[in-house]
Amino acid sequence: MSLRSDWNDLLGGTGVSSRDLAEALLSVESHFVPRLGWFVALGEHLGLSERTILAITWICLLAAGCGLLLGLASRSSAILAWFLHLCAAESGGFVSYGMDNFMTIGLFYLMLSPLPDRYSLDWRLRKTRSRDPQILGFWRRVLQLHLCVIYFFSGLTKCLGSGWWNGSNVWRALIRPPFNVIDPETLVRWKYFFPFAGIFVCLLEIGYPFFIWHTKTRRIWLIGICAMHVGIGLALGMYLFAFIMIVLNVAAFGPGFIRTELRTYQPGTAGKALIN
Repeated sequence: MSLRSDWNDLLGGTGVSSRDLAEALLSVESHFVPRLGWFVALGEHLGLSERTILAITWICLLAAGCGLLLGLASRSSAILAWFLHLCAAESGGFVSYGMDNFMTIGLFYLMLSPLPDRYSLDWRLRKTRSRDPQILGFWRRVLQLHLCVIYFFSGLTKCLGSGWWNGSNVWRALIRPPFNVIDPETLVRWKYFFPFAGIFVCLLEIGYPFFIWHTKTRRIWLIGICAMHVGIGLALGMYLFAFIMIVLNVAAFGPGFIRTELRTYQPGTAGKALIN
């Protein structure tokens, strides 16, 4: 929704950072990577303008997102959302960043996971049931391993340089437009905190694949990694990126962490713990 007013400008075919230029560079790597240019070329054969095709694509992407949110036509919505988002991210390579990659990853695993969910409209109204609910654990495990690889190499890369150990990279991130949402005077007063924040991020990320698996340390690491992304969202204004990362982490390791214990008491029997 936030990109609606800039959708045509960001993904149009004119300008220095145009879609045509991004897709030309993309074609050097492969001609088979999905892109919006495919739809624009098809629209030209049908007599539709580029702006019309981009508007239709945005509406379809919005409809797919609403379908996923409500759980309506879950499988079709997931496939359509993943494909259109991938096309937009690849065609807008000059303006896309890590959030778009993680969004594509999340939609990819959602597309392959057993659908619909028990809380969806498909489940409640259409009485649709997942054919292979047992493979949910498999795809969750793949997502867990994927996140472990991402965080480990992200932390390893940070550890190899001195910028995160002395806090200079934290300082650069906070003063770089358009992420400079905190007043510079406030940053100067907190400059001695930056080395500790940098070291904390390095250790948290590089230790992620080692401590997130153990039940005794999973709570600490999951809360820590979510708190780190909340801090990134508030300090840099990257709210959507923080939200996507928290959702991915909770989806991957939340079910094994969030356990509700209910005790039922029956006459003549001891309490029985029910772990969901």
